[in-house]
Amino acid sequence: MSSAAAGRPTGPVIRTVLGDLSPAELGVCDAHDHLFLRSPQLAGQDLTDAAAAAAELAAFRAAGGASVIQWTPYGMGRGAAELPRLARESGVQIVAATGLHQAVHYAPEVLERVRADLAGVFVAELTEGIGGTGVRAGMIKVAGSYHGLDRHARYTMAAAAEAQRATGAAIGVHLEQGTGALDVLDLLCGELGVAPDRVVLGHLNRAPDLVGHRTAAEAGAYLAFDGPSRAHHATDWRLPEALAALVDAGFGDRIVLGGDTTTAGARSVNGGPGMPHLLRRHRARLALALGEDLVTRFLTENPARAFAARWAPTPAPPSAG
Repeated sequence: MSSAAAGRPTGPVIRTVLGDLSPAELGVCDAHDHLFLRSPQLAGQDLTDAAAAAAELAAFRAAGGASVIQWTPYGMGRGAAELPRLARESGVQIVAATGLHQAVHYAPEVLERVRADLAGVFVAELTEGIGGTGVRAGMIKVAGSYHGLDRHARYTMAAAAEAQRATGAAIGVHLEQGTGALDVLDLLCGELGVAPDRVVLGHLNRAPDLVGHRTAAEAGAYLAFDGPSRAHHATDWRLPEALAALVDAGFGDRIVLGGDTTTAGARSVNGGPGMPHLLRRHRARLALALGEDLVTRFLTENPARAFAARWAPTPAPPSAG
């Protein structure tokens, strides 16, 4: 029985779509992936099929997976109403996200609608639920721009920092092509006061900058190497080298791994590598270079710390009468 079923666990907890659980219950975790995703940028490759999501989760579970962090943020077809059923039927624990992606993924009227109180939107989705579903998000997802931070990124990160301070939630950051990590940390942790261990930097595998990786790890952030499903990335073959460099420098406890399946064609049930690839092929390849014990830590202990939060108490509603 999960802690969510037995009663609220004490200490830091991971907020899943079925309730809060202790970090020890997370198991083997895909720390960045997508079951549902819709954007004008996907040009017909949206992830909108609930049956395909269920099949992908079943394949991931069969490969040894126990949990997945879905980084799909506000306004991008998160499938929040479907997630609890999929979690129950698959046996895979799912963490949903609030947050906002790059402006290019939204119609202008969507951004205008949330701009007045963006931090309030994030806090509500973390503490009350997404829309009318009652499904609470368990992390905040925001995005940088290529080799820097545009005005939209700075605004969304300021809102994310405010929501993080109000709730304790971790912030996951899409780094465009793996760039701009240090600019993100300067803003989030320097100017905005977010603790570095509340930040998970995504897509670092796409920019094999070993000095940049080490500097981000030294700052205290978690580093997500989360794109093996994108087999066309020429940097994939350098990943063992990048991870070994971090481990040798003493930062093996900052590394998490994910699949980041973003198109229908990339799903394993449609002939792509999909979510199971993280455990069927990617894990074995990294274990040859780094050892099974280390890779297991990347998939279990590290994401359990990265996404657990000491959630701020939610105010009780006023009593009647």
